[in-house]
Order: sequence, then C-alpha cells, then structure tokens
Amino acid sequence: MEFVSTRNKENRVGFAGAIRSCHCADGGLYVPASEDNLRPWVYYLKDTTSFSSIAGSLTTAIMKDEFSPLVCEAIATAAFPFSPDFVQLEENLFKLSLFTGPTGSHKDFGVSYLVNCLEYTLLMEEKEAIVFAISDGEIGASLAHAMKGKKHLKALILFPRGTMRGFRQEDCVWNGGNIYPVEVDGSLADCSCLAQRLFARRDLVERYRLTLANTVNIGRLLPQTCFYLYAFSRLKEKVYGDIFYAVAPGNYGNLVAGLYGWQYSLPVNAFVTESTESLGVDASGKAQLEGGAVPFCQREPVDPGSPSNLERLEEVFHAQPMVMRGLVFPQQISSQERDAACRQLFQKYGIFANSETAGAYAAAQKYTNSFTADGSSVVLVARDHPALAGAVGGGPGGREWIREICGQAPLVPESLQWLLEPVVPQKRIDGSLEEVEAILNQLAEEG
Repeated sequence: MEFVSTRNKENRVGFAGAIRSCHCADGGLYVPASEDNLRPWVYYLKDTTSFSSIAGSLTTAIMKDEFSPLVCEAIATAAFPFSPDFVQLEENLFKLSLFTGPTGSHKDFGVSYLVNCLEYTLLMEEKEAIVFAISDGEIGASLAHAMKGKKHLKALILFPRGTMRGFRQEDCVWNGGNIYPVEVDGSLADCSCLAQRLFARRDLVERYRLTLANTVNIGRLLPQTCFYLYAFSRLKEKVYGDIFYAVAPGNYGNLVAGLYGWQYSLPVNAFVTESTESLGVDASGKAQLEGGAVPFCQREPVDPGSPSNLERLEEVFHAQPMVMRGLVFPQQISSQERDAACRQLFQKYGIFANSETAGAYAAAQKYTNSFTADGSSVVLVARDHPALAGAVGGGPGGREWIREICGQAPLVPESLQWLLEPVVPQKRIDGSLEEVEAILNQLAEEG
C-alpha cells in the first residue's frame, strides 16, 4: 500500500517511508493512497481471533509490497501482548475498552505498534532513528514502555515544567536505557512551538532521522483501525442488524481510523460522536466540517507538536461527501446530558466513565432515540482509564468530576499508581532549538 500527502497526491511513499518521514515536507499528513477491499478477510474473522492476529493481517495488507507476512506477523506479535476488552452490557449495547495496555491509555496501542514497526524496518536496513514526543504524562509513559529493549531507536521526550512522570530512571539514556526525558522551562504550548521550529529544519530531521510519536505519524493512527475490526469479530455472530460506534472526538484519530476501517469494508452503519466547533451539523442535521473551504495547499503546515487529524477527516469527507454525511453523525451534548450519561452508566452498569466516554454515550443515546432500527447495536468506545483522567493536576472530566456525579470515584489500579508519581528531572533546558540540537547530536553520537 502506498501513502500520499494530503497536500500533494504525487508525493507517494511506502509504509516504512511514511512512518519514518511522517511530517511531510509539503506541510501535509500522510493518508492511504487507495481503498483496499479486505471484505473476504473481514468476514473470515471469528470471535476467537486475537487482536495481535487481526493487527498482523492488517499489517500484511498494508505492507505486502515491502515485507513478508512473517515479518508483519512478528511486528504485530511484538507490539500487542495486550488486547482491548470487549463486553456486552445488554442486548444491544457493548463496550470496547482501550485502556487495557501497560499505562492505561489507548495510546499504548498506537505507540507500541509504531515503535515495533520502526524497529523492524531499521533492523533490516541497519540504521537508527530518534522518536520525538511532547508529553505531560500519557504519551511519554506509553513511549517509555514501548521503547524497552529496542536497539535501533532512541526517544527524546520534552516535558513542560512540572509535569515529568510516567517512566523509571533506569529507562533513561544516562542509565543504559534509550529514552532522553528533558524538562522544558515552559508550557505545553511552548514545547509545541519548539517542535514546530525543530521540524521546520529539514536538515535536522534528515540528519538525525527524526520521526514523531503522535498521530501526525500515520503509524500511530492505522493500528487504531484494528479496534473496530476486533469489535466486529466479537459482534458478527451476535448481532444481525446495524452497528453504530460511539466515539469521543478527541483529535479525530479514532474517528478517522474507524473511517479507514469502513474503507477496508468493515461493516458499520454509523459513527456517532459529539459535535465540536470543527465537526458539527448543517440545517438539515447532516454532518458538516467547518473551515474546510481553504484548500490544503494554502494552509499553514500541520503542527508536529499539537496533532490533529482534522485534515485527514476532511480528506475523507472531500472524497465522498454524501457517503460521509450518511455515516458520521455528530450530536450536540450539553453538560447536563453528559452528567446524566455518566450517572446512568454507573447506576445501570456499574461503569465509571470520564467525560469523554460519558459524552460519547450521551451522543449514542441522542442518535438512537432519533433513529431506531430493529436489531441495531451500539458499541461504546472508552479510550482511557477513568481513574487517570484529571488524576494529575485535578483536570476537568476526571476522578473528582465522577465523584461529584456518582458519589464515588474510580480507584487507580495498583499497577498504574506509579505512573502518577512525579519524576525529578535530571536534564533541563530553557527551550531553545540549539539546546535540542545538542541533545540530538549527543544521542546520535552515542548510537
């Protein structure tokens, strides 16, 4: 499978090229160049098919022109010793939990897949690369865990002031590991600006073989398609009507991944999500993207430090506007509806839901009340562990919000408690590009 830039369809690369040079020089994002029909394989899936097997088969379909099925299966097996959790709540309601990885975040799946793809491709070419990330906890923790034992990769992780957590000191380069965590004397926005300046320097990107750990990288995004394929494998013998997926908007990564699954012939009738300023509805109630009138080529380059998959979403909408308007259903959700959804999930099913999951459930309720089909089923996608949301810094929509609504809060599992403990920074920088370049040079020399 080839991939093209959203800004230039002539800019074609294979999967290995797309994940290693993930930030297109033309300022765009890599997207699949074609829609592969995987219907025979999709319908072959069984409820006993493991998640790693599904990921291996999809990897083979994506990389069949570059690597053997044996290599593709090896990548997926190494990436996924863990799997999503799929449970039936009632006859027509199911829950797909994506916080079953080592750090309780859905990002564990994409980061682990990306890192293992990079390691295998670099191993065969006898090269090395540096993975770059900005983190206030989540992605840094996922990356630090995924990097363990990798010989051809190092990671530079920038933490805004006072947010360093999610790894152990033995993971660090100066202790024999392969991650270089550094505290930046600034905010998350300051770190994002630093990333913009860094990736605007194509000479540095190429010299140090820099790639990104966020969803600017298509290698972070594509494995999320497996979430929906996995859910379908568990549904196909249980339901015979329409299938709706309720997803939080986030940065549109899960929604875009689901749409890619649909392009691969995944049976799905609707993706229901909360409406946002960017994705809402028109006067007729159909999905409408705001701000899509400006051609991609006339926009500022995609921000490598603050990823959004909105441009990928627009690209799919532009290709098939009428189909998308009949497949994606944003719902306007009030704070009262979100609170009620959180309360109902707890009282009816004993489920704690952060604000994202509660919003997705409220959107599903609103949509299915206006459209009812016999035998239809809803899959509620829960991205992150409810006990971790807002656990650091008391952010909104997390444990204390859940406590106010449900009367009690979810406990942080013992296996995840260490992720919340602050780490004392060993390396600090003011936030200049020269300081980052010096670190990159050090990492390259030590490699």
